[in-house]
Amino acid sequence: MATTRVSSQVPSAYEVLSVLQFIGTQIAPVQASTIAREVGLPRSTTYHLLTALVREGFVTHLPEEHRYALGAVAHELGTGYARQVPLQRLAQHPIAGLVKRSRNTAHLSVMHGREVIYIIEQRAPRRPSLVTDKDVRLPAHLTASGRAMMAWMTPAQVSALYAGQHDLPLRNGRGPASVPELIALLDQMRRAGYAWEAEEVTDGLFSIGVPVFDRSSHPVASVALTVPASDIARLSNPEAEDPRAGRGRKGMAPEIEKLGGQYAAQVLECAQELTKRLGAARSAR
Repeated sequence: MATTRVSSQVPSAYEVLSVLQFIGTQIAPVQASTIAREVGLPRSTTYHLLTALVREGFVTHLPEEHRYALGAVAHELGTGYARQVPLQRLAQHPIAGLVKRSRNTAHLSVMHGREVIYIIEQRAPRRPSLVTDKDVRLPAHLTASGRAMMAWMTPAQVSALYAGQHDLPLRNGRGPASVPELIALLDQMRRAGYAWEAEEVTDGLFSIGVPVFDRSSHPVASVALTVPASDIARLSNPEAEDPRAGRGRKGMAPEIEKLGGQYAAQVLECAQELTKRLGAARSAR
């Protein structure tokens, strides 16, 4: 059953909302009998509700198909939400909290084709300026933000994203040089529970990222934290100057293990809060 009926002093309001919610989560128009069965309403009640919703413009009736879809008024409500409570607004306080706790610069990004667009950058005090300012675009395969979203896509989706592109452009001479190499790296990141990049965008800076999911469990954004390499070195060796020597277990560089061990839980907590605010329940774990 898609929706559980809720006992209330205003049961009709819950019934209306249940019908709208069910129709809105379907990939195609649905029959009234399907709505009644999945929502758990009598057919007569379902037809009465649909008649009222059609009359008010919340639902559209497709008589040739004997099916129902969301109407123009429901669309207007959705676009009104997008105007009033955009992702940036929902994320502002959680991102600020992450910056305060970690004392490092944090970002919120979304995918646009093969690029990520940074829609929030909140810089921590006394941290270096970054290229990832608000509205800046960077190749998704080189950033922790882009990798965080792609790691929770299927290999087929990632391959389709880079269809016709054999070699991937590099920055600073680092990063996956081909789609198969990228997919292997994304698999490792998915198993780790977070994504990362090691000086692949800017020398001396490492980033860690976690996806934000919508109600359909699709990664619609990502939260990322950027940390200076010198800070990562000091996590385990206060006198270390270069964190790039050697490799950790399973091919993971030791500085990435340090980065994840110190900050992954904080970034995950922030991403989970945004996922919750978007009405979803899934996390990257």
